[in-house]
Amino acid sequence: MRGTDAASGSLFSYVELEDRIPARHPLRKIWQVVNDALARLDAEFDALYTDFGRPSIPPERLIRASLLQSLFSVRSERQLMEQMQ
Repeated sequence: MRGTDAASGSLFSYVELEDRIPARHPLRKIWQVVNDALARLDAEFDALYTDFGRPSIPPERLIRASLLQSLFSVRSERQLMEQMQ
């Protein structure tokens, strides 16, 4: 079962994501392009998952995390999670 790609809001942080990244930061434009591409792949992702079972981590989140990892030269997933906190 495919998990949802909804943002968790302020579940873990009291600072909004929009406040963390400056308005003219290049990452915002990259994010827009990535989100548009992932939206076009939505049907393909749905076809890969069944309708029952426990929800998985959405593939969109995994792709975005991998992109952040490569853009910021983070060597491992563990370091990525440490830097995201």
